[in-house]
Amino acid sequence: QVDRYLYHLRLSDDALLDVMARFQAEMVKGLGRDTNPTATVKMLPSFVRSLPDGSEKGDFLAVDLGGSQLRAHQVKVCDDGKQSNQLESKFYPTPKEVTQGNGTELFDYVVDCLLDFMETKNLKHKKLPLGFTFSFPCKQTKLEEGVLLAWTKHFKVRGVQDTDVVTALRKALQKHKASFDIDVDVLALVNDTVGTMMTCGYDDQRCEVGLIIGTGTNACYMEEMRHIDLVEGDEGRMCINTEWGAFGDDGALDDLRTEFDRELDLGSLNPGKQLFEKMISSLYLGELVRLILLKMTKEGLLFNGKVSTALLTKGKIEMKHVCAMEKYKEGLSNTKEILTELSLFPSEEDCVAVQHVCTIVSFRSANLCAAALAAILTRLRDNKKLLRMRTTVGIDGGLYKTHPQYAKRLHKVVRRLVPTCDVRFLLSVSGSGKGAAMVTAVARRLAAQRRHIDATLTPFVLSLGTLREVRNKMRTELEYGLKRETQANATVKMLPTYVCGMPDGTEKGKFLALDLGGTNFRVLLVKIKSGRRRSVQMYNKIFAIPLEIMQGTGEELFDHIVQCIADFLEYMGIKGARLPLGFTFSFPCRQASIDKGTLVGWTKGFKATDCEGEDVVDMLREAIRRRNEFDLDIVAVVNDTVGTMMTCGYEDPNCEIGLIAGTGSNVCYMEDMKNIELVEGNEGKMCINTEWGAFGDNGCIDNIRTKYDKEVDEGSLNPGKQRYEKMTSGMYLGEIVRQILIDLTKQGLLFRGHISESLRRRGIFETKFLSQIESDRLALLQVRRILQQLGLDSTCEDSIIVKEVCGAVSKRAAQLCGAGLAAIVEKKRENRGVEHLQITVGVDGTLYKLHPHFSRVLRETVKELAPQCDVTFMLSEDGSGKGAALITAVAKRLHNVGQK
Repeated sequence: QVDRYLYHLRLSDDALLDVMARFQAEMVKGLGRDTNPTATVKMLPSFVRSLPDGSEKGDFLAVDLGGSQLRAHQVKVCDDGKQSNQLESKFYPTPKEVTQGNGTELFDYVVDCLLDFMETKNLKHKKLPLGFTFSFPCKQTKLEEGVLLAWTKHFKVRGVQDTDVVTALRKALQKHKASFDIDVDVLALVNDTVGTMMTCGYDDQRCEVGLIIGTGTNACYMEEMRHIDLVEGDEGRMCINTEWGAFGDDGALDDLRTEFDRELDLGSLNPGKQLFEKMISSLYLGELVRLILLKMTKEGLLFNGKVSTALLTKGKIEMKHVCAMEKYKEGLSNTKEILTELSLFPSEEDCVAVQHVCTIVSFRSANLCAAALAAILTRLRDNKKLLRMRTTVGIDGGLYKTHPQYAKRLHKVVRRLVPTCDVRFLLSVSGSGKGAAMVTAVARRLAAQRRHIDATLTPFVLSLGTLREVRNKMRTELEYGLKRETQANATVKMLPTYVCGMPDGTEKGKFLALDLGGTNFRVLLVKIKSGRRRSVQMYNKIFAIPLEIMQGTGEELFDHIVQCIADFLEYMGIKGARLPLGFTFSFPCRQASIDKGTLVGWTKGFKATDCEGEDVVDMLREAIRRRNEFDLDIVAVVNDTVGTMMTCGYEDPNCEIGLIAGTGSNVCYMEDMKNIELVEGNEGKMCINTEWGAFGDNGCIDNIRTKYDKEVDEGSLNPGKQRYEKMTSGMYLGEIVRQILIDLTKQGLLFRGHISESLRRRGIFETKFLSQIESDRLALLQVRRILQQLGLDSTCEDSIIVKEVCGAVSKRAAQLCGAGLAAIVEKKRENRGVEHLQITVGVDGTLYKLHPHFSRVLRETVKELAPQCDVTFMLSEDGSGKGAALITAVAKRLHNVGQK
C-alpha cells in the first residue's frame, strides 16, 4: 500500500541515468562563459589549483562558519615522511542574533571567537596563516577573495550578500590587531566541500572529488583549466565548487518532484531555490517524512486516521528520528517509541509502514545524490581519456555518517551507474577545519614553489635592453669577421662562400647533390628546367651515418659517403654519367674558391679524425678515386644555410638571407664585395656564411649565460665552443631543460624530489619533446604521457612546471636568434643606404618549422629590434638538397658566362 502511494519517489536506473545526463549538461552550462549566467549549477571556480602532495608543513589556523556552531582550529602539519597532522579545535555557538543580524556583528563575533581560541592555545604572539571555511555559495576571483552570492542554511545576515567576505573578516581582524597583538594572515577562502576533498587528498592522493551530504549538500571536483571559461589560462586543474543544491531550480527536475516536495519547498525560507538540496539533504528529509505521514493519516491509511498536533507541527520529525527508525535491528522498536512520543499511538502495521516511508525517502535521496556524483565521475574519466578510472571521493556530512543504510546505498548505486570507475569513498575527519588548513598549506607551498621556480627561470627572461645589447654585440662581431686584421681572432668567422649570384631562372640541366650535416646523409638527383615551364624535380635516397663512422677516421667517413653515392647511382641507373655535383657540407669551412672548402672544426656531434684543416672536396675526390667505379664533376661545396637562401631566392628575388634554426643554428647573407676584405675585388656581392654559432666564444655574452648553459657546454663534445649555438639550437635545448629539471627536482619542486634514472641520462630530453610539450593543442594529460614515455612519473602540477621550463628555454632561444638576425638585416639596410628595407629571409630547420612558438617569437623579436626593416620569412623547401643543385647550376651558368 505504501509502495503504491509513494510510487513517484521510487526511481529506476533509467530515471537515474537520465538525471545523470541532465546534471552533466548543467555542468557544461555552468562552465561556459556565455551560458553560466543562466545556469542553475554555478560551477564556481575555487582557485584551489593543487591537492596536497605530502610536503606541506607548518602551523595553521582555520575558522569554520557554516552550521549551527562556529569552529576554530589549530592544525599542525608535519613533513616527517608519515604525512602526520594534529588538530585542536574549539566550538562556539552561532546565536540567532548573529546569524540573522548584520555583517559587522557577524565578523566581529567570528574574530572574537578566534581571539578566544588563540588565547586558550597561547598563539597570540605568533604570525599564523589562516584558512577561512565559509560554507555558502561565493564567487571567487582568487583564492583569498570571495563575493557571497546568497545565504543558505537559515543564515540571513544583512549587508553581506554581493560583498567580499574575506575583506570583511580582514577589517574585523584589523580592528583588534593593535589592542590584542595578533598577526593573522587570511590566505584562503574555502568552501566546506573543498575542505573535505583537501583533507582526504592529504591521506589519499587519488582523491579529487569532495562530497557533503548533511544539513546541506554539495560536491566539488578537480576540473581541467581548459574547460573553465570563467578563469584565464588553460594550464593545470582547478577545484570547481558545483553548488549542486540549486540543480532543478529552472524546472529541470519538475517531472521528478512530488506534491510533497512542492509543499515542503513552499514552506521553506527560500521557496523555489535549492530544489535538489531539498530532495536530498538531512535538513529537509525529516520534514518530507512528516508531510507524507500527515497526508496518509488524513486519508485513513495510518493511525486510524487520527492526526495528532505533533504531525501538524513543522519540523517535529527530524533526521535523527528517521535514522533511528531505519536502524536494522531496533528500527521497529525505535519507530514505536518515537511515534508514541509524538502522541500517535501506532499499531504494529503503522510502525512497519512508517519505517517503509523513511526508507523510501532516504533511498531516493541516496539515489539522486549517486546520479549527480556519477555525472561528475564520468566527466573526470572523460577528461582523462580513460576507459577505466580509479579515484577517491572524500565525503563528509551527518546524513552519510549517522544514517544506518545511507552510505551503503550510495556506494552501491554509484558503482551501478558508473561501472567503469573504481571508486573508493573516504570519510573526512573535520574537513571544514583541517581542509581549510590544508588549502592554506598547499597555497603556501605553491607560493614558495613559485618563488623558487621564478628564481630559477628569471635568468632566461631577457629584457628588451638585453636583447638590444646582444644585437649590438653581434653587429660588432660581424664587422670583426669581415676585416682582414681582426678576422683571425674573430669568433663569428664570416666565411666567404664564393657564391656570387642568385638564380635568375635560366638554370637548367641534371645535377647531383650530396647533403651531409647530421646523423643522416642524402644523395639527390635534381633536374632543373628553365623557361615558361620552369621547375625543379628531385629524386633522393637517405643513408644513415653510424656513430662509429661519425667519430671514427676521416678516411672511413668519406669512404662511407662514396659507398652511399655508388648505391644511389646504381639505384637511379646513372653510374656512367659524369654529372656536376654540389656538396652540402653543413660544418664551418674556410673556402678559397667555390670548389675548395677547408674544415674549420666539427660541430653537431661529429668527431672524425684527420679532417680539420683539410679540404673536404679533396677528401671526397680521393675517396672516389680509391673506389675507382665512377667519376663526378664537383663544382661547389655548399653550406646548408647558403642552400636555404638559394632555394628561396629561386622563388623570391628579394631573398638575400638564409637562416637555419634546427639541430644547429646559422645565418648567411649576400654581402657587398667592398666590405669583404679577405677576398680581392670590390664589384658585386658574395654570400657570407657567418658561422654565428661561435658568437660568444670570446666571453662577450657571458652575462646572459646561466649555470645550466655552462653545465651543457662542459658536458658537450666541444667545451667552450659554439656557445651561441648551444643557447639557440635544437641539439642543445632539450639538454638545457634536463639540467633545469634536475635542479628543480633536487630542490623538491618536481617529481616528489626523486631524480629518476632516466632523468640522469644525458640526451634523453630531445628537442622534439619540447615542441610536443609546448603545443597549445596538447592537454596536460598528454604532456604527462610524454613524460611517462621518458620514464618520468609526473603529477599534473609537475607537467605544468615542465611545460613552463620548456617555454622559458625555447623563448630565450628564439629571442637570441631574433637579436642576431636583427643585426644582419640592419647591416643589409645600411649597406643599401636606405631608410626602410624590404627583404626576405629563407628559413629552414625543425625548430623553426615544428616548434609551436619559436617562429612567432623570432619574428616578433626581429620586428622589435629592427623596426626600419620589413622582413618576410619564407620557408625553404629542401635547401640542403635543392639549394646545392641550384648553387651548382648558378656556378655553371656564371662559369659559362665568364668563358664567353
